[in-house]
Amino acid sequence: MNSNARPGYLELTPARVLDALDALGLRPDGRLLQLNSYENRVHQVFLEDGSAVVTKFYRPGRWTDAQILEEHAFARELAAAEVPVIAPLVLHGSDSAGLQLLGEPPTLARWHAGGDVHRLSVSPRCAGREPELEQPDTLLRLGHFIGRLHAVGRRQPFVHRHRMDARRDGARALDRLQALGVLTPLEAPAWLASCQRALAAVNEAFDRHGPPRLLRLHGDCHLGNVLWREHGSDSGPHVVDLDDACMGPAVQDLWMLVSGDARTMAAQLDRLLEGYEAWCDFDPAERALIEPLRTLRMVRHSAWLAERWTDPAFPAAFPYFGSPAYWSQQTTQLREQLEAMQRSA
Repeated sequence: MNSNARPGYLELTPARVLDALDALGLRPDGRLLQLNSYENRVHQVFLEDGSAVVTKFYRPGRWTDAQILEEHAFARELAAAEVPVIAPLVLHGSDSAGLQLLGEPPTLARWHAGGDVHRLSVSPRCAGREPELEQPDTLLRLGHFIGRLHAVGRRQPFVHRHRMDARRDGARALDRLQALGVLTPLEAPAWLASCQRALAAVNEAFDRHGPPRLLRLHGDCHLGNVLWREHGSDSGPHVVDLDDACMGPAVQDLWMLVSGDARTMAAQLDRLLEGYEAWCDFDPAERALIEPLRTLRMVRHSAWLAERWTDPAFPAAFPYFGSPAYWSQQTTQLREQLEAMQRSA
């Protein structure tokens, strides 16, 4: 963050959420619903005019203002290109209300209230459901959608947001897990050995491939992060959040959309690419990066949980994390990933 203020979420009461919207000139009618989000605090708020918006209060210290604004600019660029992404609203307000508006146009607010500083954005509400892969054309349409997103993503690079680097990202996650002391004593040696071997295999896979072509990505494109709308001219897949947008290889936005055994995943990926390649070319050599990326995600996910453990929402949502059984399971899964990477090499 650019400010030294590092507020937590305990002070972010429903009344303060409503006050923030009121300061932005959006008149809430008093009804709000907290939505599922571990990283940020997200609310659906109903307004006096009968509409509803979604507010996102950003986790302090995670992103800089420049990184958030770059995400917003990407979302607005996608929306301008008619890619179905829910872009943040342009904000209005007065400095006398404790607001500082950031961006051109302003899409991020720094809100001062009661000695605390919160950063927030506001987006239109968009209803939908998770895509159903059992439907015959779902993967094809998802491929079209990601291809359109990547066609815009290739226009220019991110300057401020994360740039994926398998060797650096894996080493950082391992270092954080060791530094935070979350490994249980009896399970630590086996997990550490398996993790080091798995990350070495990840590095070898990326070395064999060579530096992949990087582009602006969604970054965390699993089915739970894609909203499927049923009716109207905008039916089909939508993205409502680009919070993990980054620079990375194209396959990063494709591999989390497939599941099952190796044969099933290969067939699903073929169907995705049938739609994708109508908009973007795809380097088939990136298929060999899928299992390394899956391994990297496993280790980084554990590090993410460890870094967030002081947030009361995390022990409640992930009570299994940090237990002996958790680390034993992770050890088994890392060994399985090592075998999977050897098969796909």
